[in-house]
Amino acid sequence: MVSWLIVVVFVAYTALLFLISFLTGRKATDDAYYRGNRRSPWLVVAYGMVGASLSGVTFMSVPGNVLRENFYYMPLVFGFVAGYFVIAKVLLPIYYRLDLTSIYGYLERRFGMRSYKSGAAYFLISRALGATLRMFLVVSVLHHFVFQAMGVPFWVAALVFILLILGYTFQGGIRTIVWTDTLQTTFMLLSVFLSIYCIASGMGWSFSDMFREVGQSPYSSMWDTDPMSPRFWVKQFLSGMFITISMTGLDQDMMQKNLSCRSLKDAQKNMLTLSGILVVVNLLFLFLGALLALYAQSHGIEVADTDQLFPTIAIQYLSPLAGLTFIIGVLSAAYSSADGALTAVTTSFTIDILGVERRNLPEQRRKGIRYKVHFAMAFVFLLLIILFNAVKNDSVINMVYDIASYTYGPLLGLFVFGICTRWGIKDKYAPWVVILSPVLCFLIVRFCKWAFGYAFGFELLLLNGLLTFAGLFLLREKRPGTLSPGITREKIQK
Repeated sequence: MVSWLIVVVFVAYTALLFLISFLTGRKATDDAYYRGNRRSPWLVVAYGMVGASLSGVTFMSVPGNVLRENFYYMPLVFGFVAGYFVIAKVLLPIYYRLDLTSIYGYLERRFGMRSYKSGAAYFLISRALGATLRMFLVVSVLHHFVFQAMGVPFWVAALVFILLILGYTFQGGIRTIVWTDTLQTTFMLLSVFLSIYCIASGMGWSFSDMFREVGQSPYSSMWDTDPMSPRFWVKQFLSGMFITISMTGLDQDMMQKNLSCRSLKDAQKNMLTLSGILVVVNLLFLFLGALLALYAQSHGIEVADTDQLFPTIAIQYLSPLAGLTFIIGVLSAAYSSADGALTAVTTSFTIDILGVERRNLPEQRRKGIRYKVHFAMAFVFLLLIILFNAVKNDSVINMVYDIASYTYGPLLGLFVFGICTRWGIKDKYAPWVVILSPVLCFLIVRFCKWAFGYAFGFELLLLNGLLTFAGLFLLREKRPGTLSPGITREKIQK
């Protein structure tokens, strides 16, 4: 496929996002940026969150990983459903009852300022690393197949991508993202269906042939029954549940979209609907991955990195339609996760770290601070993408979840302790707990590998959360206390 055609598609798709941004971002206030004025239709949010939940990592890494790990990802997805149920029935009622803009405000009201800042800081680290890993995957593909041939350095391609995201999220924030996510989800799913069609056509298979070939192949194996394996299905299911609770329910990016719904009931319908859709969509991605693996096997295609399996086949071996379909799909997935992440870290840093809502500032002054933070976070994203390009050595999806296990674990421990107990804590020591927990987790993982040959998988998150919970237990205080006028810890827990 010629590079100029990919560039045309890239420019046209981006222009469409800017049009939506212009229509939704006019006269946007701070409340529109942070919470969409609480007017977002729940069905639109649920549909758009499919793309935000999947991202470029799912679009490329999940299909590519089938080559190495079959359908072992699917028990993790079943765990996602259980996690979404907990979010809908436990976390969302708390967030709506307290009328939060940033969900980490719960930690202040429950424990105190140090816990609040610690939770917000871990989110900023988690989301910045996770989001930029996803962006890096897309930028690397575009650079490899398009910009490299033009002599464009990687950092320039990354800069262009960041500037485009910065441009269309700058004014409207979450009000814009709710609608751009809808467009991006549509194009991403359409891309998957067209990719499956192109591969089947290239193999000369009918609809029934596809299912027969995938079903008879070793790639369709779903249940790893070895307890010592990091992909043991029980560990996968439990990890999936807590990954969802942590990376969605305790994540400002994902919850900010839910908090833009008109009511708690609408937000709950959004979560439960999303969980069902994601099961089907992830199974579709794994099916696509099996087709890619079978195509690679029949054509003698080998890739050093499984993340490159999909783009290599789509762009270099299939028809131009398949290549364009892939580019549109990966752009949709990348934009969908990147724009929300940039808005969420801007919101968290502005409200949680700088405390703009606490300072009695005029609207224009608050907006000026938000603009500066938005630009600063975009610059941080750019630096991280360039860093990942220098050190990447594993499938990106595994890197994302490994990082999440260490950074979302303390958040999981903080929220579980707050919701499941009635104790307060010695708040001034909370930062030490959330710093030491990942360190201890790292040492335990290395010891278990050395002493017992046990390889931790995504259950690292559970271990990290448990260590944080134990540390908070040692800091417990029996008196609940009041941390915000009119709101006691007992009221939060009702």
